[in-house]
Amino acid sequence: MQAWAEEVHRELKRAGVRLVGYVPDAGHKRLIELCRADKSMRAVVLTTEEDGIGLAAGAWLGGKRSVLLMQSSGVGNTVNVLGLLKTCGFPLVMIVTMRGEAGEFNAWQVPMGEGTPAAFETMGVAVSRASTADEVAPLVAAALKDERATAVLISQKVIGIKSFQDQTNQ
Repeated sequence: MQAWAEEVHRELKRAGVRLVGYVPDAGHKRLIELCRADKSMRAVVLTTEEDGIGLAAGAWLGGKRSVLLMQSSGVGNTVNVLGLLKTCGFPLVMIVTMRGEAGEFNAWQVPMGEGTPAAFETMGVAVSRASTADEVAPLVAAALKDERATAVLISQKVIGIKSFQDQTNQ
């Protein structure tokens, strides 16, 4: 189902990631489960995505690798604090599940889904996009080798369309 999550988890381990910040997200559900079960990683649930930038800064200062998992609607919460990355120059990998793309049922998701790449690029974050499941892990692996702020956007085609019916059934 979400084989890309297992592949990404392997890439995170290979890169020595020890801290994973996340806001609960159905698109990242399997990856979050894998990180939480991994004894070599600490998965930290966040109240808001902007807290993940500070968490990553602390990890970097402490000599630890980290990543931040979020969905596109949370990117807007990070814009102000992304200035910290630009000013301090520490690396951060953000893995972002996209909403507001083809087939989106929730009109509130569309503006931030459309604006996510530009919001990141405006703040100096390098952006790559996985349009298929096979592209996710290689793009994450490349981002983990980069020494700057990077965002890997996972297309809604990869994670699937979320619906209120699906949420009711959970």
